[in-house]
Amino acid sequence: MALPQGRRVVIVVVAIAVAAACVALGLWQLRRLDERRAANAAVVDARSGPAVTVRSADDVSALAPYRRVVARGTYDVQGEVIVYGRALEGRPGHHVVTPLVLEDGSAVLVIRGWVPFEMDSAPVQAAAPSFLDVTVEGFLVPAEPTESPPPDTRGVVRTLDPDAIAEPLPYDVAPLALQLEAQRPPRSATPVPVGPPELSEGPHLSYAIQWFSFAAIALVGAAVLLRRDRRTARPAP
Repeated sequence: MALPQGRRVVIVVVAIAVAAACVALGLWQLRRLDERRAANAAVVDARSGPAVTVRSADDVSALAPYRRVVARGTYDVQGEVIVYGRALEGRPGHHVVTPLVLEDGSAVLVIRGWVPFEMDSAPVQAAAPSFLDVTVEGFLVPAEPTESPPPDTRGVVRTLDPDAIAEPLPYDVAPLALQLEAQRPPRSATPVPVGPPELSEGPHLSYAIQWFSFAAIALVGAAVLLRRDRRTARPAP
């Protein structure tokens, strides 16, 4: 039995609408992919440039995230915090973040490295810096988007939020943190060095392909259904 004319029109309209929505979502994923690629290129460009010497929190504020910098100062171990819940090669643990007080008395937070999960209060005695007066080289990292309350009684915070970490400190703190890569005099073995963040394009390309596939399925499915209907409606010889 053939489908009524109105029913065939509904099938066509629904198929086109579904396909159009899927194509729009696929194009949106491609735009997101372009944005991610542009952001990754900016990070690579910033990290590949020459290191800039910073002497104050204002110097840090004037630079873009991921710019390579050199900073000389003194670690304030009593201002150290633990950024909770950071894995390293699948092992649970935390990041040790210690303020480095610069020449003008302001500071930049230095991500000194990773410690195991059981080291869960700051300052971390087993990860104490071998030297307090140091020259640190690394790259700047932005604050994490989720705000965190000030450090608790154990010096623990949940996110890398310089504003929250700076709240109990008696000096200004730069809005970007410094990911330590090298130090003079040499750093201690603990905490374990943390590498640069992995740059990936995310799942946007695969998602775009899925949405375009859904669009094709909607159109092909409608075409198959209408073709079968025409065959059913064709009078027998």
